[in-house]
Amino acid sequence: SAAGMALSVLVILLLSVLYEAVKMGKAVLLRRALLALPRSLSQEALTEPREGDSDPAQGSCPNPSSMAFPVSFPRWFWFHVGQTLFHVVQVVLGYMVMLAVMSYNAWIFLGAIAGSTLGYFM
Repeated sequence: SAAGMALSVLVILLLSVLYEAVKMGKAVLLRRALLALPRSLSQEALTEPREGDSDPAQGSCPNPSSMAFPVSFPRWFWFHVGQTLFHVVQVVLGYMVMLAVMSYNAWIFLGAIAGSTLGYFM
């Protein structure tokens, strides 16, 4: 029916807009993640003993509590988790739009193109 086709085109248009929004959100999250990274990731900076730790030159074992897994993750880790979730959503939406376009219906194809254009414009 005509109403069913119009609804299908509208759904594909909205999925395409959402795909573009997720793509832009992922780029913003990447920028924030890069800003949250520590300035230096050199091995010396990571293994330098902190104040209060035993001196490695004395041959004693380092404090076992300093070697434990950190309870709280760094901020960049949570940005990376967010990026991963955004990526999964982006891939799922992309495959859904592709599957709809592969129906070889011209109206569905135009809805996907219009939604992608509108989503990028916004």
